[in-house]
Amino acid sequence: MHQRMAPQAAGRRIAAEIVVACLGGALLVCAMAADRPWLERHVLPEFFSPRLEQVAALAILRLLAAAAGLFLLLWARPRAGRLIARVPARRLAADVAPTLAAVLLALGVSEVVLRRTAWLGAQEVPTWREPIRRRDPELGWINVPGRTGRGEIGGRIVEYAFDPAGYRVRRADRPVDPARPTILFTGESIMAGHGLAWDETIPGQVEALTGVQSANLAVEGYATDQAYLRLRKEWPRFQRPVAVVALFMPSLAHRNLDLDRPHLEPGLVWRPAVRQWRLTAVVRRLVPYRSEAEIARGVAATRDVLRATVRMAEQRGATAIILVPQLAPETPEERALRRRILDEAGLPYVRVEVDPSWRIADNRHPDARAARAIAEAVAGALRGVSATRPGRPRPAGLRSAG
Repeated sequence: MHQRMAPQAAGRRIAAEIVVACLGGALLVCAMAADRPWLERHVLPEFFSPRLEQVAALAILRLLAAAAGLFLLLWARPRAGRLIARVPARRLAADVAPTLAAVLLALGVSEVVLRRTAWLGAQEVPTWREPIRRRDPELGWINVPGRTGRGEIGGRIVEYAFDPAGYRVRRADRPVDPARPTILFTGESIMAGHGLAWDETIPGQVEALTGVQSANLAVEGYATDQAYLRLRKEWPRFQRPVAVVALFMPSLAHRNLDLDRPHLEPGLVWRPAVRQWRLTAVVRRLVPYRSEAEIARGVAATRDVLRATVRMAEQRGATAIILVPQLAPETPEERALRRRILDEAGLPYVRVEVDPSWRIADNRHPDARAARAIAEAVAGALRGVSATRPGRPRPAGLRSAG
């Protein structure tokens, strides 16, 4: 009997060591493969996580993966083999089964709990945080119209007022008049004026500089396609549109790849939010890896959206400005993405560099000084268009160097 068991024990030992060695080797391969070029191909720039932080995080993960791989190969592999060789197969199965069952049960319970709790999209925020938004089946979420809220940010209380159409205004009882000449602004929290009083926002300051009414359609957390969908929905209301100012930033382009909300695919095809396992969604949010195919799809969809925005303005004789604020020194990855989406598509845009220190206290959003610099660039671009083409302003291929 003993002679028959020995080969079985040796086989188990070899099999165990092979499994552990494969795991260790896989970790070492991942550590070597995940270099800076890999990061450039698979991780997009992130507004709230500067590239240097992403590079540092990747370096730490590579070191941990390499250390774990060496640990498995050099220390855990032989010990696992000896342990498996000593323990009979039936006993090993009996010992492992409860742990495996517990892990599977924990995953199942976690999925059920996550499905039963309030679930927000990757860019949504809690419903109690100002400015308050509500769910929308077509856009994902919108500002709650006809209300005034106040929130503390940067050491002060900021008032957010919205008219009955959900546009941010100076006062809720002074709504935007669609019959007046109007400059429409689309985008997300930067354009919406996160942390800024109305008079400090980009649309508010452009209105003061040009004397033309501003309509702030921006909604916090929006991707480029959501901003376009909102513009397309509201566009027919405005009888005398003067210009459309659409915000685009390479460090926010990753939002255009989110599928956990209503979204546009290349060709301006609207799709509802993709249903997925909650645990999978959690992992994807923690690990910002994107395949090259996903990134290519996002680039194509973003180009289509921005082209459609320009075309929409042109069809009614309005000026289209794609506004590209540069709030920090542009990284090579951001430059490549900007050129890939805007320059290669021949899209008109105005790029505005501002002092990186002009931020709201304890926040990455631009402060009133940065918003002023951006508003002056927009107003200057509009004046330039009017000067070169008297009468009704039309697009004039606005573009900055670089």
